[in-house]
Amino acid sequence: MAAETVPPVAPKGLDAQGFIEREGSLGRVPHAFRPVVAAARDRVLDLFGPRLHSAYLYGSIPRGTARVGHSDLDLLIALRDEPTDTDRKAVDALGEALDGEFPQIDGVGTLLYSRDLLLSDLERHDMGWFVACLCTPLLGDDLAEYLPRYRPDTLLARETNGDLALLLPRWRERAEGADSDAALRRMVRHTSRHLVRTAFTLVMPRWNGWTSDLDEMAEIFAAYYPARADQLREAAVRGRAPVGEKAVLRTYLDDLGPWLANEYTRVHGTKTPR
Repeated sequence: MAAETVPPVAPKGLDAQGFIEREGSLGRVPHAFRPVVAAARDRVLDLFGPRLHSAYLYGSIPRGTARVGHSDLDLLIALRDEPTDTDRKAVDALGEALDGEFPQIDGVGTLLYSRDLLLSDLERHDMGWFVACLCTPLLGDDLAEYLPRYRPDTLLARETNGDLALLLPRWRERAEGADSDAALRRMVRHTSRHLVRTAFTLVMPRWNGWTSDLDEMAEIFAAYYPARADQLREAAVRGRAPVGEKAVLRTYLDDLGPWLANEYTRVHGTKTPR
């Protein structure tokens, strides 16, 4: 049973009506990252042309918290039609080219979807919310204009991160296949961030606010689940400064991950099947 205390961070991230405010803007992009963003914008447009509906930044760069040489460039691209395997390979190649050209960034992550999927009823409280609240428009017609406003409630918690139990077997397979320091570091960074964000959204409705800061997420979670506090704080650190150690992944996959998946299901239920 979780022992609740007063959260160390006052709820924030909501407007006067209690809706989650959209985070990030192009005006907050640090000067050092502006050439990267400009290159990404031009190349995405060249790559997809009239098939492109819109493109967005998300993560630390549009929030203004990116660190030179440590932060990755995160993009979301919405096409007017369904993306193909060829499209996904082209996006991967684009990310590799940007990562190799700009030392300011440490990797590029790109999400690729169709406009119709992002606006679908099934994705309204998952990827729809992600676009409307966590993405900064870079190109095209902003999909947020066609989406509702969102509160930090249990519906949002369930539909955003209520599928951790399904992800754990996939992570185990990837961990077994990770045979280099670089591959392990990428996986540690990805799984660390995902677990911290899932732990935060587990308690988000009780805290009644929003933040994307990993350290704040860990501290907010710790107020409700102090027995797991140190694990989350360590995961927040590894989300920013990953290590290529399988021992870290084993801790996630054998202990923290299964516990969090079970507790999430108990509190919020499971995500609508995709």
